[in-house]
Amino acid sequence: MGVGTVAEGTPRRPEFEQTALLLQGGGALGSYQGGVYQALAEANLHPDWVAGISIGAINSALIAGNPPERRVERLRQFWETVTRSPLGLPYLAGLEIKDETAHQFLNQLRAMDALLWGATNFFKPRHLPPIFGRTNDPARLSFYDVSPLVALLEQLVDFDRLNSRATRISVGATHVRSGNFVYFDNTTRTITPAHIVASGSLPPGFPAAEIDGDFYWDGGVVSNTPLQWVLDESPRRDTLAFQIDLWSARGELPRDLMEVDTRLKDIRYSSRTRMGTDQFRSNQALRRAAAKLLGQLPEPLRQTPEAELLATAADDKVYNIIHLIYRTKTYEGSSKDYEFSRRTMEEHWKAGYSDMVRTLGYPQVLQRPRSVDGVFTFDLAEQPLE
Repeated sequence: MGVGTVAEGTPRRPEFEQTALLLQGGGALGSYQGGVYQALAEANLHPDWVAGISIGAINSALIAGNPPERRVERLRQFWETVTRSPLGLPYLAGLEIKDETAHQFLNQLRAMDALLWGATNFFKPRHLPPIFGRTNDPARLSFYDVSPLVALLEQLVDFDRLNSRATRISVGATHVRSGNFVYFDNTTRTITPAHIVASGSLPPGFPAAEIDGDFYWDGGVVSNTPLQWVLDESPRRDTLAFQIDLWSARGELPRDLMEVDTRLKDIRYSSRTRMGTDQFRSNQALRRAAAKLLGQLPEPLRQTPEAELLATAADDKVYNIIHLIYRTKTYEGSSKDYEFSRRTMEEHWKAGYSDMVRTLGYPQVLQRPRSVDGVFTFDLAEQPLE
């Protein structure tokens, strides 16, 4: 890939009780997360817990369902498979496109390729989608058939290993009838391809996934980011969390209708990660203050109902929350999440790798926080360029 390695500066295992990798949904943008994981793997930072939504759930399964030494290989295999043109269109690897308008045209052409013909071994168009009329079969209410994805997951993911709990995995989905957000977690149930597919079943493109008689849509319908699920874990543990987002809540004012659609998607699916992090920091400061105060109280006061209530929330755990966000190029447009071309996949992968290598170059990223609230947050986009 021509992006180098970080093996020479491999850090030792950080002093946290767990390392978590949190993967947002974003369709074709998900190859960015593959590049991020390659950099983490080369730095020997294999997660104890992976949590994902939609394409993030698929990447999570490829990680948790393979041994550490094969994970990057499997991620590459998946992304190289689904970005083969269904029509056999050329890769154009050596073609350098300097004109933004030409680049935008090429991206839109490849997006149209996926829109009309699907993505290889991922999804394929239905010949007769139920546009009119009604059906009692929710599995047919979609424009695309995702059965190829099930076969691909069975080929690339060892579900026995995934369910061995060597690595914890959580994938989020939306329960269609109740509208409630649900997490499928291998600590509480056996995860199958159906659970991974459910997390990415975004309507009306993809059908609801059936699991034990219930139907589920993409977790991004409710929340596209698994951060809160990991931070709310009980009992709490010292955590190094890498939050990898594919949509940015911040952006420029749109200048045309295409940019309006792009900006709308970014805002809708960004899931306010920064706001959630700020709220968590505030809550954790209160929990740590309560723990310190309780430790200073005389025994009679610690036995009062008020002190016992405080004790249920108090803890002194620390968290590093490392936030990476894919920065969309202006030529990608609103079709960026279904533009499954090999050329663009390589661009996303390289960007993810480069961003994580730069992030790991900041020593404080892997150090335990010393702040009063016990929370350190890092966002590469807010750091000065070197």
